[in-house]
Amino acid sequence: MPKLLVARDDRTDVEISYEDQGTGRPVVLVHGWPLSGRSWEAQVPALVGAGHRVVTYDRRGFGDSSRPWHGYDYDTLAADLHALLEHLDLRDAALVGFSMGGGEVVRYLARYGTERVSRAVLAAAVPPYLLRGDDNPDGGLDEATIAQFEEGVATDRPAFLETFVEGFFTAGDEVVVSDAQRRFAWTLAQAASPRATHACIAAFGRTDFRDDVRALDLPLLVVHGDSDAVVPFEVSGKRTAEMVEGAQLVVVEGGPHGINASHPQEFNRALLDFLGGETTAARAS
Repeated sequence: MPKLLVARDDRTDVEISYEDQGTGRPVVLVHGWPLSGRSWEAQVPALVGAGHRVVTYDRRGFGDSSRPWHGYDYDTLAADLHALLEHLDLRDAALVGFSMGGGEVVRYLARYGTERVSRAVLAAAVPPYLLRGDDNPDGGLDEATIAQFEEGVATDRPAFLETFVEGFFTAGDEVVVSDAQRRFAWTLAQAASPRATHACIAAFGRTDFRDDVRALDLPLLVVHGDSDAVVPFEVSGKRTAEMVEGAQLVVVEGGPHGINASHPQEFNRALLDFLGGETTAARAS
């Protein structure tokens, strides 16, 4: 996988690893926490087959990218994404952000605009604002829960991730993917930098994206599972769709948090329909 130098952290070069497949209108897939670009393997063939150029990359600290100690705030992560788009000179691109990656998408658009980007997708994404408080009573996380996440990663990261990944794919009381799929996700998560895994919790848990979301001025698809127990639809996808005029909303019935892996057919149909791939399919709602 090629790598792009995006910054220097103290005495360390910070490089992000990426893959660039296919030709046509570009689609950039931004993965969730605590996974890597490999988590999009059910989407890449469908998008390339529909005539898109598909770029996946590993967020700093994850996958094959560098593991600096600093830089896990959303301004820095959006700057990494910007560097990649500039390096590849992508234009008329679609940004697809899953879970934590949705934060990178909206922060990128708020800071860098739409010169290179024409469409955006937020999938089971953390915006507009997860932290529950007096000014955000509809948030999905409180400080105690964030502290539990941080403590779990700090004290027994493998065990915490095993439990987290199970919840990632749970709808109601049922795990809706195979044991092999769950182990695959755990393997991706386990391979990440412990520092990055810990530091990103504060980023996705406490970052307020409400102004970023309100400023969105491009075609937007919001896709979310109605049984998401990690980033519940009511506190995230539903609110974002209501905040952005003209946003398209697709709710996947029985979908857990990891809908791109648990419900790939429904997810890909919604994505291709919105992106204008060669295959136009009915939206799953």
